[in-house]
Amino acid sequence: MKLVIFGLTISSSWGNGHATLWRGLCRALAAQGHRVVFFERDVPYYADNRDLHELPGCELVLYRSWNEVLPAARRHAAEAEVAMVTSYCPDGIAASELVLDSPAPARVFYDLDTPVTLDALRSGAPVAYIGERGLRDFDLVLSFTGGAALEQLQTALGARRVAPLYGHVDPEVHRPVPPLGAQVADLSYLGTYAADRQAGVEALLLEPARRLPERRFLIGGAQYPQDFPWTPNLFFMQHLPPAQHPAFYCSSRLTLNVTRRAMAEMGYCPSGRLFEAAACGVPILTDTWEGLDEFFVPGEEILTARTTEEALAALALGPDELARIARAGRERTLAEHTSARRAEELVRAVEAVGADQTLAMEV
Repeated sequence: MKLVIFGLTISSSWGNGHATLWRGLCRALAAQGHRVVFFERDVPYYADNRDLHELPGCELVLYRSWNEVLPAARRHAAEAEVAMVTSYCPDGIAASELVLDSPAPARVFYDLDTPVTLDALRSGAPVAYIGERGLRDFDLVLSFTGGAALEQLQTALGARRVAPLYGHVDPEVHRPVPPLGAQVADLSYLGTYAADRQAGVEALLLEPARRLPERRFLIGGAQYPQDFPWTPNLFFMQHLPPAQHPAFYCSSRLTLNVTRRAMAEMGYCPSGRLFEAAACGVPILTDTWEGLDEFFVPGEEILTARTTEEALAALALGPDELARIARAGRERTLAEHTSARRAEELVRAVEAVGADQTLAMEV
């Protein structure tokens, strides 16, 4: 099947979580015999940090303006079995109108930022990528978040058919590799700076670093402010492209995941970073949120912490226990959370739309 996607970015992993997810999903779809065309607006901050220029089985269409790309977008959507718009697509409303006017059998909206979308709606803030009619006209609405979020997409935005499509990992990209000496740490954290994650970073990484001055801590990411509270034993690496993530993870005894506030409050919203680190065979320490145990068994496949004391207890675990948890987390990830698995789930979801449409016509 041909899938046409209007999204935020696949070409640059700088400052966003979309690109890595799309790369894994598109690679898996291509391996399963499907064709993907991804439309991305060519904006300066992604162009300056572009770390992907082509992806086998996926056609990347970079464009400067919507009017410029409109004829090609219409042509591809007319040929597609699946036409999709994602959250944070810079031309989300215009792309939605095109998709909904197209003859594609499955017209899909994929919200990779559901908690942020719903949080904005509750506060009365505009959602730049969703039009006045909400999501009621789409044949299928996919959500990066499950649980109660699925019902809220129906009640708040009129979605008729919803299904979760969670984060995932491409194990060909994220896999165990030798550690790098410059990145060796007792606890690492990989993530773009976000103010709403700072309380978790403070409790689970910064305060442990202050209490354990003989230990080494490492942060990798982008957009950290100049007044960030660094300590002498806390080191920093600027934005790392996905190809360098495995070495970052594998150089740590333990790696930290901190969930953004809206995602943690909503629950059932695992970050792709969880699956990436687990696939690299690294033990993970994460904050807690509802639904975590649907993806990993706490204490067996992943470590959890709410307080600094719990983070310190995780740091005190011996190498054998950490290795056991890392093995179990990797096995669970490779069995249930790969990009190939999510590609199969996506195909089943859109095929179910077609089956229902056929049944309705027969009735």
